Amino acid sequence: TWHTFLANHAHHLWAADLFTVPTRTFETLYVLVFIAHGRRELVHVNVTANPTAAWVWRQLMEATPWGQQPRHLLRDRDAVYGRDFRRRAQRMGIDAIATPIHAPKANAIAERVIGTLRRECLDHLIVLDEQHLGSVLSDFVAYYNQERPHRTLGLQTPELKPRPTAGPIRSRPVLNGLHHVYERAA
Repeated sequence: TWHTFLANHAHHLWAADLFTVPTRTFETLYVLVFIAHGRRELVHVNVTANPTAAWVWRQLMEATPWGQQPRHLLRDRDAVYGRDFRRRAQRMGIDAIATPIHAPKANAIAERVIGTLRRECLDHLIVLDEQHLGSVLSDFVAYYNQERPHRTLGLQTPELKPRPTAGPIRSRPVLNGLHHVYERAA
């Protein structure tokens, strides 16, 4: 079954999805996310006003430096990937799997991450332009991967790091105070 495939290949599977964000001038920006299923890590996020197949391919190349690539890449059937995306990915050793039509649950982890980005970040601000959105997303990705606990990971973060167990607790604002991280001062 599909659920069994996802469970068996979680550590070698990434998901990709594209979503839109309006700006204050009602321009539409497009955000592409790549997420690793195993640790729920946001591997790569980028923004453009004009997504093309070449731009999407470049994002995949930037997300996979030094041969750190998934065996499987789950994506939807959006035309922005281009007709030869699967063939090009196979040459890199990546099996690009297109989800069935009208089946958002087939790429549920990517959809969930996009929902999290919206609820915990983008719904609380007005995006000025492409550069502003890129900066905000960069800060949120660092918070998401390094500080935000995930239920699926037993309230751990995607990027595990040692944390002090003694000392006073300090609050550190993230995204200009939209979120706060509470940590022990070393």
